[in-house]
Amino acid sequence: MQSLRIAMLAPFGITPKGTLLARMLPLANALVRAGHSVQIIAPPIHNPQDAGTTVVHDRVPVTHTQTPTWPSVAGVAQQSLALWRSAITTTPDLIHLFKPKGQAGLAAHYGRIVAPRIPLVVDCDDREGRGGWNDQLAYPASAKALFDWQEARLPQIAQSVTVASRTLEGLVWAQGVARMRVFYIPNAADLGQAPAPVLRTPTRLLLYTRFWEFRLDDLIATMQHIVSARPDIQLTVIGSGEHGEEHQLLELAQTAGIARHFEFRGWMQPHDIPAALADAGIALVPVDDTLINRARCSAKLLELLAAGLPVVGNDVGEMRTFVHTGVNGILTPPRQPQALADAVLALMADQSRWHAMQRAAYLSAQQHTWDSRVSAAEAAYTVALH
Repeated sequence: MQSLRIAMLAPFGITPKGTLLARMLPLANALVRAGHSVQIIAPPIHNPQDAGTTVVHDRVPVTHTQTPTWPSVAGVAQQSLALWRSAITTTPDLIHLFKPKGQAGLAAHYGRIVAPRIPLVVDCDDREGRGGWNDQLAYPASAKALFDWQEARLPQIAQSVTVASRTLEGLVWAQGVARMRVFYIPNAADLGQAPAPVLRTPTRLLLYTRFWEFRLDDLIATMQHIVSARPDIQLTVIGSGEHGEEHQLLELAQTAGIARHFEFRGWMQPHDIPAALADAGIALVPVDDTLINRARCSAKLLELLAAGLPVVGNDVGEMRTFVHTGVNGILTPPRQPQALADAVLALMADQSRWHAMQRAAYLSAQQHTWDSRVSAAEAAYTVALH
């Protein structure tokens, strides 16, 4: 494919949320390695200290627009316009919007009106509206209505759509977007940051989470079953919830009498996470069967596999794309704490199987690199350009 100039519009800044770091930036770097020119434009939401800066990450410049000076709705319009203006300064061949929502979504919509000759590609990596993040976060009613409308409308007016999961693929088709315009690009592993697999102890479990993926009482039930059989078990918990769920989990563990088996590390800087993964022996990944879980493609899951961690989790959505029972992990039905606990205990009891799964986990991550996703992105761009 000929070299393209691609402007990527981000939904928020490079920290603390993960879309830019975990999906946009590694895909952008893979596209640059393939010969394309990519620039990421982001609003400084959640990270005002980065406003008005441009920093090159690997070979991709990430520009954060200025913080708006107008209040309320006027500020949203000001930020959206700034995003669009910054994107077109690179004279892009196309715009790739990540997440059909928010200020970046408004900027892309504006672009379809004032510059319809610049193709728009929309990326969907989560269920944003009803049944998704609208139900998880305390957005104002007006914002929820906007996000619902954007999630329905932006894929329809785009020249092509990229999706992170098969569930999102089906949802976009159901909105009337032609199948030939929808391209499946699941998340991938960044092996450059992954530690080499090491021999560990299987008695240290790892839970790397934002806590909304599962019910806290189910996790406590799972741990009670495990601890009753293996009192030497320890669970390292990385992450924090939107509503302090990590504190609720600690309280439940104390009530159940198993708090001493938990180690809470809270939210960690990305560069500190690989060392934490290297200390663990098995990754525990509970996932409830909900629309938001079926629609997502967990970048954390790829991090776990790339670190050589066998995954014991639930058979929901994209989990089955990356975890193959008996090879690099074990998947059990959702909302069955006893089954999840039994899978962990069975793996801990079979050292040779556990060692084999460690290596298989690392090797499976090597099959899902960002460079392997470039061809699908290029296919989406080809359709958009024509």
